[in-house]
Amino acid sequence: MSAGANRSLTDLRRAARYPVDFPVMAEHRSLGDLKLHVANLSAHGFMVDNAEGLQRGDRVIIRLPLVGRIEAYVIWARDERAGFQFERIIRLDDFIAIIDELQPNPRLRRLR
Repeated sequence: MSAGANRSLTDLRRAARYPVDFPVMAEHRSLGDLKLHVANLSAHGFMVDNAEGLQRGDRVIIRLPLVGRIEAYVIWARDERAGFQFERIIRLDDFIAIIDELQPNPRLRRLR
């Protein structure tokens, strides 16, 4: 049986993360618009470092360059940080272009 898209949370946690400095306005169903700061990004999700008020399971919609609006949900929250998983995986070519736009310093990009 093929593993396909059914990746475990452990597998997703191993996905390459890229440091970014990206402020976003997130839409939350009950909290309204939230100003979040994305500190790192992968093709599967992102981490913010100002997650006050967010709890595991909360869903938000953010806007990323190239892919536009994308929904994500909190998979962990601790202190002021929270990790989000995207509802869908970002295609590799789109993800590389996003990183090139959000992290213009090539020394901070991981090898591909």
